[in-house]
Amino acid sequence: MRPRRGSRPVCSGCDKPAPTYDHLKPRRFEFVPLWGCMVVLLYCMRRVDCRTCGVRVEAVPWGIGKHQLTKAYMLFLAHWARKLSWQETAVSFRSTWDKVCQSVEYVVQWGLEHRQLGPIVAIGVDEIQYAKGHKYLTLVYQIEQQCTRLLWIGRERTVASFEQFFILIGERLAGQIEFVCSDMWQPYLTVIRARCSQAIHILDRFHIVAKMNTALDQVRAGEARRLARDGYEPVLKKTRWCVLKRRANLTGQQRFRLRDLLRYNLRTVRAYLLKEDFQQFWEYESPSWAGKFLDDWCCQVMRSRIEPMKKIARTLRSHRALILNYFHARKQFSSGVVEGLNNKAKLTMRKSYGFRTFRVTEIALYHALGRLPEPDVAHRFF
Repeated sequence: MRPRRGSRPVCSGCDKPAPTYDHLKPRRFEFVPLWGCMVVLLYCMRRVDCRTCGVRVEAVPWGIGKHQLTKAYMLFLAHWARKLSWQETAVSFRSTWDKVCQSVEYVVQWGLEHRQLGPIVAIGVDEIQYAKGHKYLTLVYQIEQQCTRLLWIGRERTVASFEQFFILIGERLAGQIEFVCSDMWQPYLTVIRARCSQAIHILDRFHIVAKMNTALDQVRAGEARRLARDGYEPVLKKTRWCVLKRRANLTGQQRFRLRDLLRYNLRTVRAYLLKEDFQQFWEYESPSWAGKFLDDWCCQVMRSRIEPMKKIARTLRSHRALILNYFHARKQFSSGVVEGLNNKAKLTMRKSYGFRTFRVTEIALYHALGRLPEPDVAHRFF
């Protein structure tokens, strides 16, 4: 490639035309492969004598900085990296993993610089594990019907980490948030109470049900060990999923097994009936009637003498107001969307068998879930 005769190069510092200072050695830029053949652009970069910036290398429309890939090729690789793993993308187009990573990083950085954060009406916050040991990421999503996207990623799940999200969006956008969905993790509750006091804070229905299932499983396991120790018939053997799954999801064999189990007067049976009775709570429309049902259910559980279930009742009592906010929001928002996005985030990492550093993990998640804008190019090859 050669520059047009009489053209003046553009300074890469101020984007203004300036006279040519000298020419550098030929530089190669990789372009999108055509018909399986590698395409390389060779161009002698010019240096400009800019009055403002001094002697600088010119800016070219097909490349950026010192990247050896053209913008079109980086967009092309980033597009396929969203569908395939990065290694599979590199192998498919005869490139390298590092070049795919550079392409995705360029697209993500451009998107973060040009995205519009507001207005934000509803957000959901949750954590996922991203490495061996107790290493977590705090993920904040926008969960409105017309816009569902990843807003922010933070390392660890502490108060200081979550505070960085509200520093990013500023007080004006934080004051416009009307609904917040989260679990019962105390650092999240603390920051939301301090930063989004005007918003309706909705506790996650999924985690409430999960905690109840955990308590029921503890009761079943403990009672199964006691029956085996005392020499009774092992009636609780292979009944874990019979009591944990919803009735609509039970197989035919599990239905018969559950029917036989309910004939016994066991603590597991009483805990199972309490758990099933609680499912009526989500069918209420009025916050007042839902609160009355919750209070009656907790009183019944506290008289059951089943310690794991009593612990759940105490937890629900301590978060009563936040749980009832689900009905104040008219059931429009819940963390079901957040759990679905978490599954996509885990799939993104599992597809590549994990990433070694937090930076690369952050780039991959923004690329997959951020719905970021992309730079304009003259021709798209996807």
